Amino acid sequence: VLCFPDPRTDPWPLVYSPLPVTLVFSSYLLVVALGPLLMRRRRALELRGLLLAYNLAMMALSSYMFHEFLVTSVLGNYSYLCQPVDYSQSELGMRMARACWWFFFSKVIELLDTVFFILRKKQEQVTFLHVYHHGSMLFNWWSGVKYVPGGQAFFIGMLNSFVHIFMYGYYALASLGPRMHRHLWWKRYLTILQLCQFVAIAAHSSYNLFTECPFPDGFNTAVFLYILSLMALFLHFYYRTYVRGKQ
Repeated sequence: VLCFPDPRTDPWPLVYSPLPVTLVFSSYLLVVALGPLLMRRRRALELRGLLLAYNLAMMALSSYMFHEFLVTSVLGNYSYLCQPVDYSQSELGMRMARACWWFFFSKVIELLDTVFFILRKKQEQVTFLHVYHHGSMLFNWWSGVKYVPGGQAFFIGMLNSFVHIFMYGYYALASLGPRMHRHLWWKRYLTILQLCQFVAIAAHSSYNLFTECPFPDGFNTAVFLYILSLMALFLHFYYRTYVRGKQ
Protein backbone atom coordinates (compact mmCIF):
# COMPACT_ATOMS: atom_id res chain seq x y z
CA VAL A 1 0.00 0.00 0.00
CA LEU A 2 1.50 3.32 -1.07
CA CYS A 3 1.48 6.24 1.38
CA PHE A 4 0.51 9.76 0.42
CA PRO A 5 -0.27 12.69 2.71
CA ASP A 6 -3.88 12.48 3.85
CA PRO A 7 -5.63 15.51 2.27
CA ARG A 8 -7.88 15.77 5.34
CA THR A 9 -5.07 16.29 7.86
CA ASP A 10 -2.31 17.68 5.63
CA PRO A 11 -3.21 21.36 6.23
CA TRP A 12 -3.75 20.95 10.01
CA PRO A 13 -1.55 22.78 12.59
CA LEU A 14 1.99 21.31 12.92
CA VAL A 15 1.17 18.68 10.26
CA TYR A 16 1.39 20.63 6.97
CA SER A 17 5.22 20.53 6.93
CA PRO A 18 8.01 18.69 8.81
CA LEU A 19 9.53 22.08 9.67
CA PRO A 20 7.39 22.97 12.74
CA VAL A 21 7.86 19.58 14.42
CA THR A 22 11.59 19.66 13.59
CA LEU A 23 11.87 23.10 15.23
CA VAL A 24 10.01 21.82 18.30
CA PHE A 25 12.34 18.80 18.49
CA SER A 26 15.47 20.95 18.05
CA SER A 27 14.28 23.37 20.76
CA TYR A 28 13.64 20.39 23.03
CA LEU A 29 17.18 19.05 22.56
CA LEU A 30 18.53 22.56 23.20
CA VAL A 31 16.64 22.75 26.51
CA VAL A 32 17.92 19.28 27.48
CA ALA A 33 21.51 20.30 26.71
CA LEU A 34 21.56 23.86 28.06
CA GLY A 35 18.86 23.75 30.75
CA PRO A 36 21.02 22.10 33.45
CA LEU A 37 23.83 24.57 32.76
CA LEU A 38 21.48 27.54 33.20
CA MET A 39 20.07 26.04 36.41
CA ARG A 40 23.47 25.13 37.89
CA ARG A 41 23.83 28.38 39.90
CA ARG A 42 20.12 28.79 40.58
CA ARG A 43 18.05 27.17 43.29
CA ALA A 44 15.62 24.42 42.34
CA LEU A 45 12.05 25.57 41.76
CA GLU A 46 9.25 23.73 43.58
CA LEU A 47 6.43 24.38 41.10
CA ARG A 48 4.06 22.33 43.27
CA GLY A 49 0.86 24.13 42.24
CA LEU A 50 1.84 24.28 38.58
CA LEU A 51 2.76 20.59 38.54
CA LEU A 52 -0.53 19.58 40.14
CA ALA A 53 -2.52 21.63 37.61
CA TYR A 54 -0.43 20.33 34.68
CA ASN A 55 -0.73 16.67 35.68
CA LEU A 56 -4.46 16.92 36.30
CA ALA A 57 -4.88 18.64 32.91
CA MET A 58 -2.88 15.83 31.24
CA MET A 59 -5.04 13.27 33.04
CA ALA A 60 -8.14 14.99 31.65
CA LEU A 61 -6.68 15.17 28.12
CA SER A 62 -5.66 11.50 28.25
CA SER A 63 -9.18 10.56 29.41
CA TYR A 64 -10.71 12.58 26.56
CA MET A 65 -8.45 10.96 23.95
CA PHE A 66 -9.09 7.46 25.31
CA HIS A 67 -12.83 8.14 25.16
CA GLU A 68 -12.60 9.39 21.57
CA PHE A 69 -10.50 6.45 20.37
CA LEU A 70 -12.68 3.89 22.14
CA VAL A 71 -16.10 5.32 21.23
CA THR A 72 -15.18 6.06 17.60
CA SER A 73 -13.70 2.59 17.12
CA VAL A 74 -16.81 0.96 18.62
CA LEU A 75 -19.23 3.07 16.57
CA GLY A 76 -17.16 2.42 13.44
CA ASN A 77 -16.90 -1.31 14.23
CA TYR A 78 -13.10 -1.12 13.99
CA SER A 79 -11.16 -4.37 13.76
CA TYR A 80 -8.34 -5.09 16.23
CA LEU A 81 -6.74 -7.42 13.69
CA CYS A 82 -6.83 -5.40 10.47
CA GLN A 83 -8.19 -1.87 10.21
CA PRO A 84 -7.43 0.15 7.06
CA VAL A 85 -7.52 3.93 7.27
CA ASP A 86 -10.88 5.54 6.53
CA TYR A 87 -9.82 8.37 4.19
CA SER A 88 -13.40 9.54 3.70
CA GLN A 89 -14.92 12.77 4.95
CA SER A 90 -17.45 10.75 6.96
CA GLU A 91 -18.24 11.89 10.49
CA LEU A 92 -16.56 8.86 12.08
CA GLY A 93 -13.51 9.07 9.79
CA MET A 94 -12.98 12.72 10.67
CA ARG A 95 -13.59 12.08 14.37
CA MET A 96 -10.87 9.41 14.41
CA ALA A 97 -8.49 11.69 12.46
CA ARG A 98 -9.07 14.47 15.02
CA ALA A 99 -8.42 12.05 17.88
CA CYS A 100 -5.10 11.11 16.24
CA TRP A 101 -4.20 14.80 15.87
CA TRP A 102 -4.92 15.48 19.55
CA PHE A 103 -2.80 12.48 20.48
CA PHE A 104 0.07 13.86 18.38
CA PHE A 105 -0.39 17.33 19.94
CA SER A 106 -0.34 15.77 23.43
CA LYS A 107 3.18 14.54 22.66
CA VAL A 108 4.20 18.16 22.06
CA ILE A 109 2.71 19.19 25.42
CA GLU A 110 4.40 16.26 27.19
CA LEU A 111 7.82 17.76 26.42
CA LEU A 112 7.06 19.98 29.42
CA ASP A 113 7.71 16.90 31.60
CA THR A 114 11.41 17.35 30.84
CA VAL A 115 11.33 21.13 31.32
CA PHE A 116 9.82 20.69 34.80
CA PHE A 117 12.49 18.11 35.75
CA ILE A 118 15.22 20.57 34.73
CA LEU A 119 13.65 23.54 36.55
CA ARG A 120 13.36 21.40 39.69
CA LYS A 121 16.97 20.24 39.23
CA LYS A 122 15.85 16.60 39.00
CA GLN A 123 18.46 15.93 36.35
CA GLU A 124 18.70 12.24 37.30
CA GLN A 125 15.18 11.87 35.85
CA VAL A 126 16.27 13.15 32.42
CA THR A 127 17.66 9.81 31.29
CA PHE A 128 18.34 8.58 27.78
CA LEU A 129 15.08 6.60 27.97
CA HIS A 130 13.15 9.75 28.93
CA VAL A 131 14.60 11.95 26.15
CA TYR A 132 14.49 9.20 23.49
CA HIS A 133 10.86 8.37 24.25
CA HIS A 134 9.62 11.97 24.35
CA GLY A 135 11.59 13.11 21.31
CA SER A 136 10.89 10.15 19.05
CA MET A 137 7.13 10.14 19.71
CA LEU A 138 6.94 13.58 18.08
CA PHE A 139 8.08 12.31 14.68
CA ASN A 140 6.29 8.97 14.99
CA TRP A 141 2.93 10.61 15.46
CA TRP A 142 3.59 13.48 13.07
CA SER A 143 4.02 10.89 10.31
CA GLY A 144 1.03 8.95 11.62
CA VAL A 145 -1.30 11.96 11.47
CA LYS A 146 0.06 13.10 8.10
CA TYR A 147 -0.23 9.72 6.36
CA VAL A 148 -2.41 7.27 8.32
CA PRO A 149 -4.65 9.15 10.81
CA GLY A 150 -6.76 6.22 11.91
CA GLY A 151 -6.73 2.59 10.87
CA GLN A 152 -4.38 0.37 12.86
CA ALA A 153 -2.91 3.45 14.57
CA PHE A 154 -6.05 3.97 16.66
CA PHE A 155 -5.10 1.01 18.89
CA ILE A 156 -1.75 2.55 19.86
CA GLY A 157 -3.31 5.92 20.71
CA MET A 158 -6.13 4.32 22.68
CA LEU A 159 -3.86 2.09 24.72
CA ASN A 160 -1.27 4.80 25.39
CA SER A 161 -3.95 7.31 26.44
CA PHE A 162 -5.35 4.75 28.89
CA VAL A 163 -1.92 4.16 30.45
CA HIS A 164 -1.28 7.91 30.66
CA ILE A 165 -4.42 8.45 32.74
CA PHE A 166 -2.74 6.43 35.50
CA MET A 167 0.74 7.80 34.82
CA TYR A 168 -0.31 11.43 35.17
CA GLY A 169 -2.48 10.47 38.14
CA TYR A 170 0.68 9.13 39.77
CA TYR A 171 2.58 12.34 38.93
CA ALA A 172 -0.29 14.46 40.31
CA LEU A 173 -0.15 12.62 43.63
CA ALA A 174 3.65 12.80 43.71
CA SER A 175 3.52 16.58 43.15
CA LEU A 176 1.68 17.00 46.48
CA GLY A 177 4.93 16.37 48.33
CA PRO A 178 6.57 13.83 50.67
CA ARG A 179 3.38 13.21 52.65
CA MET A 180 1.96 11.40 49.62
CA HIS A 181 4.93 9.09 49.07
CA ARG A 182 3.50 6.28 51.21
CA HIS A 183 0.50 6.21 48.89
CA LEU A 184 2.67 5.72 45.80
CA TRP A 185 3.57 2.08 46.43
CA TRP A 186 2.05 1.18 43.05
CA LYS A 187 4.78 2.82 40.94
CA ARG A 188 6.21 -0.62 40.12
CA TYR A 189 2.84 -1.75 38.78
CA LEU A 190 2.64 1.35 36.63
CA THR A 191 5.89 0.29 34.94
CA ILE A 192 4.45 -3.23 34.48
CA LEU A 193 1.34 -1.69 32.90
CA GLN A 194 3.57 0.24 30.49
CA LEU A 195 5.43 -2.95 29.57
CA CYS A 196 2.14 -4.81 29.00
CA GLN A 197 1.12 -1.95 26.70
CA PHE A 198 4.30 -2.44 24.64
CA VAL A 199 3.72 -6.19 24.35
CA ALA A 200 0.14 -5.59 23.16
CA ILE A 201 1.27 -3.00 20.58
CA ALA A 202 4.08 -5.28 19.34
CA ALA A 203 1.62 -8.16 18.88
CA HIS A 204 -0.91 -5.87 17.21
CA SER A 205 1.54 -4.33 14.73
CA SER A 206 3.39 -7.56 13.90
CA TYR A 207 0.22 -9.55 13.17
CA ASN A 208 -0.33 -7.73 9.88
CA LEU A 209 3.23 -8.30 8.74
CA PHE A 210 2.21 -11.93 8.24
CA THR A 211 -1.32 -11.37 6.96
CA GLU A 212 -2.89 -9.46 4.09
CA CYS A 213 -4.18 -6.12 5.36
CA PRO A 214 -4.64 -2.86 3.41
CA PHE A 215 -2.59 -0.88 5.91
CA PRO A 216 0.99 0.13 5.02
CA ASP A 217 3.50 -2.55 6.07
CA GLY A 218 6.11 0.18 6.45
CA PHE A 219 4.19 1.75 9.32
CA ASN A 220 3.56 -1.59 11.04
CA THR A 221 7.26 -2.47 10.69
CA ALA A 222 8.37 0.92 12.07
CA VAL A 223 5.97 0.62 15.02
CA PHE A 224 7.13 -2.94 15.76
CA LEU A 225 10.85 -2.03 15.75
CA TYR A 226 10.24 1.12 17.78
CA ILE A 227 8.23 -0.77 20.39
CA LEU A 228 11.01 -3.37 20.69
CA SER A 229 13.46 -0.56 21.50
CA LEU A 230 11.11 0.80 24.19
CA MET A 231 10.60 -2.67 25.66
CA ALA A 232 14.37 -3.14 25.96
CA LEU A 233 14.83 0.27 27.61
CA PHE A 234 11.89 -0.14 29.99
CA LEU A 235 12.97 -3.67 30.98
CA HIS A 236 16.42 -2.29 31.77
CA PHE A 237 14.79 0.47 33.84
CA TYR A 238 12.60 -2.09 35.63
CA TYR A 239 15.57 -4.31 36.45
CA ARG A 240 17.73 -1.41 37.64
CA THR A 241 14.97 0.13 39.76
CA TYR A 242 12.97 -2.76 41.17
CA VAL A 243 15.25 -5.82 41.00
CA ARG A 244 18.82 -4.62 41.45
CA GLY A 245 17.59 -1.65 43.52
CA LYS A 246 15.92 -3.97 46.04
CA GLN A 247 19.07 -6.08 46.34
